[in-house]
Amino acid sequence: METIPTLKPAKAEIVKKAKAYITQLFEQQLPSRLVYHSPKHTAVVVKEAKALAEAAGLNEADQEALILAAWFHDAGYVDTYDGHEYRSMEIAEQWLTDHGYPADRIAVVKDIIRATHRDEARETELQQLLVDADMSNLGREDFFANAELLRTEWETTLGKTYSNTEWAETQLNFLLGSKYYTDAAKERYKEQFKANIKEQRDKLKKTEKKKKKKEEEAEATFAEPKRGIETMFRTMYSNHMKLSDMADKKANMMISLNAVLMSLIITYFGAKLGSKSAALSNVGLLRNPVISIPMGILLVTALGSVVTAILCAQPDVTSFKWLKRSPQIATNRRVNLLFFGNFSKLSLDDFQHGMTEIMRQKDALYTNMVTDIYYLGDVLTRKYRLLRLSYTIFMVGLILTALSFGIVLLYKS
Repeated sequence: METIPTLKPAKAEIVKKAKAYITQLFEQQLPSRLVYHSPKHTAVVVKEAKALAEAAGLNEADQEALILAAWFHDAGYVDTYDGHEYRSMEIAEQWLTDHGYPADRIAVVKDIIRATHRDEARETELQQLLVDADMSNLGREDFFANAELLRTEWETTLGKTYSNTEWAETQLNFLLGSKYYTDAAKERYKEQFKANIKEQRDKLKKTEKKKKKKEEEAEATFAEPKRGIETMFRTMYSNHMKLSDMADKKANMMISLNAVLMSLIITYFGAKLGSKSAALSNVGLLRNPVISIPMGILLVTALGSVVTAILCAQPDVTSFKWLKRSPQIATNRRVNLLFFGNFSKLSLDDFQHGMTEIMRQKDALYTNMVTDIYYLGDVLTRKYRLLRLSYTIFMVGLILTALSFGIVLLYKS
């Protein structure tokens, strides 16, 4: 079990006060989005600094300076992110001065903290020890868990977003570009450091394979049947057929209804006009010509509604007349050779040639199916537009007929 040399009471007291101050400072002012550079990170750096100081055989004064620098090295995060090290030096200087710490030792503490900035030199043993303690996570088993915390922190604080592959590459490059300066750190972390590099390489290979697989799936040709694609086409065809059948049934209903109305009205008019004696002797249309107005409206309504319903129900085949003149372009993406309305314009040889091209090309089959669905939708649009017009004419005609009958009744009364 590791043992840490006990500092002298007076010196141990300043370290305890520094710990209490930093703990309270972080609780009150450290942004919550800093999930990696947290109080836990600082406590771990202090712990590792103590262990490295013992292994390096530092004297008590240097141990104290190193531990104080470890407590204050991330204090600047309460005010700034990039360049926080220099703000940490200012906070440490102010606090140590207020507690009567010697000026020459304050300078040592500040010099140690300065070395944790990525662009500063690490020349003294104390500087190297703190940098090694700060980067100890590279040689610990919790490296990957901490890396995810750092990734989250960068996303929320700096707006840097990485894909899994990009992050794996970044972490591997960082591991390969990092090193421990002191013998104590090399001895303490070298085995796990090598293991982390190996595991990060494996992670990168896995993420690259997953990325490549996704890209291949995204770029996969339609020549390879996919259950999802086939289900989609099957559902779309089924829905189009159901909608077309519904439109035809509704149109047939309107045709039957209006045909009956027209038959009754024409029969009634014919009976009245064919029997002059009956028309002159009884109260009918000839003696009451005003009744002909609502009857005429109803007749026109039935006629307009039945005509639009017939137009809706009549077969509509999408075809291209120019195919007969230009069969050589039968493989045009606008042409659907799977539909008789198109290939009936071609000779057998041209049709066989077009089908052969469809079977030879990777995406031609699905292109023809997409084209077929498009023109089915075009036909359905026309059907439902005419059906809506038929129902509208019928509804408006019935309203006008009822109103006109009401007016006639009021007029007669």
